[in-house]
Amino acid sequence: MASIFFHQADRTFPFKQKQVLKQFLAGVFTKEHHTLKRVDYIFCSDEYLLGINQQFLQHDTYTDIITFDLTEDRAAGIVAEIYISVDRVKANALEHDTHFTDEMVRVLVHGILHLCGYKDKTPIEQTLMREKEAEYINLFESL
Repeated sequence: MASIFFHQADRTFPFKQKQVLKQFLAGVFTKEHHTLKRVDYIFCSDEYLLGINQQFLQHDTYTDIITFDLTEDRAAGIVAEIYISVDRVKANALEHDTHFTDEMVRVLVHGILHLCGYKDKTPIEQTLMREKEAEYINLFESL
């Protein structure tokens, strides 16, 4: 059975509709024609995620999300760990004048889209990624 789990490293993620959100996120895989086996979201601080970024990606910058695809057999389903800085999501929401929940949903979906093969290195890839994020934010808001 497909599973999405929320964990806390050193930050909490206060969300009133966690089960609805988990079902929604699992549905993103289905809509993108991918099979989900297990995704673990780990909510953390800027400093915690910076350490992961430095250790595993050799990047010395803050980021809102790091996605590790741990899938061994795609036919059996995607397995991943997704680390999200709650601090960075809050800062991004303020910077972009949006609600924290909308920004968090964007980041949660962003990780899934990477797992489904979407990239965001080039301007064209970034545009497609933003369009897909907006599509799923709107879908979540309509629930």
